[in-house]
Amino acid sequence: MLVKNIEQKIKINKTVSIASIVFALLIVIVGFVFAYKLVQDSRKSLYVIDNGVPVLVKQTDELLNRPVEYKSQIELFHRLFFTLAPDDRYIKENVEKSLYLIDDSGKKEYTNLREKGFYNQIISGNSLVTVRNDSIKMDLPNKKFIYYGTQMINRKNTLIIRKLITEGNFEDMIRSPNNPHGVLLRNWRILDNSELSNKAKPNY
Repeated sequence: MLVKNIEQKIKINKTVSIASIVFALLIVIVGFVFAYKLVQDSRKSLYVIDNGVPVLVKQTDELLNRPVEYKSQIELFHRLFFTLAPDDRYIKENVEKSLYLIDDSGKKEYTNLREKGFYNQIISGNSLVTVRNDSIKMDLPNKKFIYYGTQMINRKNTLIIRKLITEGNFEDMIRSPNNPHGVLLRNWRILDNSELSNKAKPNY
């Protein structure tokens, strides 16, 4: 009887010891996981100095922001390429900035427009050309886009409004001062640049 009691107590002690060890290991593992997550979250918190005042900002996952950057790059390219003033230097500077964002297809279109005398007409007609982004259709798996916009050519006596639809591809590249989004547009072409309206401006 005494021997049986001793055996039962040993079994109970053994069970309690094993359970205590397992429980302690679980607490340690949970503690490590919590500490790791805390460190990761703290690394996402940055302080940016704004006029001498530290402002707390949060880092976000780059992959979550990538579609936004793709759209921003496409919009930026079209704005630079198609925003023109009657100033040869201004046109060249804008086009040069836009060509950092695209492959040779952008330069080919620029050469094509220049040979057609488009830029000379802008300068001689004292025209101002602007573009409005209406929408951008993205095909992320195939890295393709279609840009829908409206081009406005503001001349002295007339306001011409044109449809602007283009398409192309995009790919990731190294970020640089001339290409801060790290996106390169490829195989770009104009699908439709037809005239929507040509209105005479009132003379006062």
